[in-house]
Amino acid sequence: MKAVVYRDTGGPEVLELVDRDLPSPGRGEVRVRVAVSGVNPTDVQARSGTAHPKNFPEITPHHDGAGTIDAVGDGVDPGRVGRRVWLFMAAAGRPAGTAAEFTVVPADRAVPLPDDIAFDLGAAIGVPALTAHRALTVAEDGPHRLRPGALKGKVVLAAGGAGAVGHAVIQLARWAGATVISTVSGQEKARLATAAGAHHVVNYREGDPAAAIREIAPDGVDIVAEVALGANLELDLAVLRFRGTISTYANDGGKPVELDVRRSMVMNARFQFLVLYTAGPQVLAAAVEDVTAAIADGALPVGEEHGLPLLRFPLERTADAHRAVQNGAVGKVLVDVTS
Repeated sequence: MKAVVYRDTGGPEVLELVDRDLPSPGRGEVRVRVAVSGVNPTDVQARSGTAHPKNFPEITPHHDGAGTIDAVGDGVDPGRVGRRVWLFMAAAGRPAGTAAEFTVVPADRAVPLPDDIAFDLGAAIGVPALTAHRALTVAEDGPHRLRPGALKGKVVLAAGGAGAVGHAVIQLARWAGATVISTVSGQEKARLATAAGAHHVVNYREGDPAAAIREIAPDGVDIVAEVALGANLELDLAVLRFRGTISTYANDGGKPVELDVRRSMVMNARFQFLVLYTAGPQVLAAAVEDVTAAIADGALPVGEEHGLPLLRFPLERTADAHRAVQNGAVGKVLVDVTS
């Protein structure tokens, strides 16, 4: 089979297209013929060596993808063969992700994908949607699960609504009944956030964004899903309600975080830092279940018309796909593996 691998961390040039033997699923595992592989910033960070130490001599990257189960290991229902699935955290603690014609994953990381849902959507879900779910379910006052109406009466601020996680925050929060505000840096990103379903969009580079948000939500924002805490903390605190939550899944730009402890204490503000890999199996299982329900309800569409443009590359150009993510491409970067 064809697979993309790297043996040393570094720039996109370390990625190489090679031939490898077809892997066999072990107990509790399934083998998936990958149709589309999704590329996330965490994949780029792992390849570059900035995310964590390299743990295997050779790695096939990418956590997310979609395809069809073609073999199962012991302990897995043989009836799953031939079923369409979306994959998440395929490369977490494992040497082989989805940038290959076939990949082997634990059976619970291959989630049923309805026949009427495109593989593109399946490959775009994974890390972004599960991260968004976590960001929306950590507030002290709940909810701790998402469903229609779960966030009714709540106000959610999606920072960077044109990004993949921000896009999923908007869609899941809207599906769950929240009033959704998104901050963006320009007109084109405002158009995308609106297409994703944001009720209100605020350009944080113009005027007084805090005043604009407070006009929409006089009592403050319940949950902030934050992508750049260092850059946005002052705005977040200016619009957060008492006992509100700032859920931080990234610190884009790398600006140091300077925290006014007393101010945050007086507000009873909650800061939740999150990453999927240490969230725990119960959290992930709940997120997968809720995201699956949102997919079935048609709440997580992707594509330009839904606020998340798809940027496609063939498997042999996976290095270019990584360059696109590194350079801040707007939208979801996908790798077409098999037709």
